[in-house]
Amino acid sequence: MTDIVQRKKALLARLAELDERLHSIEAELDAPHTNDIEDRAVEVEDDDVLEGLGHQGEAEIGRILAALKRIRAGEYGDCASCGEAIASARLDLVPEATMCVACAAKAGI
Repeated sequence: MTDIVQRKKALLARLAELDERLHSIEAELDAPHTNDIEDRAVEVEDDDVLEGLGHQGEAEIGRILAALKRIRAGEYGDCASCGEAIASARLDLVPEATMCVACAAKAGI
């Protein structure tokens, strides 16, 4: 039970970190751009990178929220594919994991 409590804390901490990062990205994207053409080109490239990071962060938030939902439902740590327990070591590294290593490998994840 303590493993789940610790993982839930880790998931919530990561969620807070991602929320802060996304707000920072949003603020950066909303910042006014320069009128200099060369600097503007660099800013547009930077915006593209920031938008990509934002999309990745949003996707991770979705996975974390799904993991928290599985914790509430008592389904956390069970492989969504085969139903077996996901190894503790895997959940330590990827607490939002939905599949055991074998099923993830089969799925190409």
